[in-house]
Amino acid sequence: MTKENSQNNLKQIIDNLLIINLFTVIFFAIFFGFAIIMQLNGISIFINFIQIIWNPLIVPLITILIIGALVNGFNSWWRRKLLSQEEDI
Repeated sequence: MTKENSQNNLKQIIDNLLIINLFTVIFFAIFFGFAIIMQLNGISIFINFIQIIWNPLIVPLITILIIGALVNGFNSWWRRKLLSQEEDI
């Protein structure tokens, strides 16, 4: 296996994990909206569940999502900057 091929495989694995993370965060956001609506109707079991899993699960998922977006943006900016410098030479 070549170095470039292994880097592509690693990038593909990281991309897949970040996509799974994104859809998990979207699912919990929808579930949170559902829990709020149920709380307004007097059923508090769903909001209690959200409160239990908030710090150990949801906050790290959101953090990973934000860090992944920032790293991806920085990586794209850096590659464009390097390409423009190579064209100048």
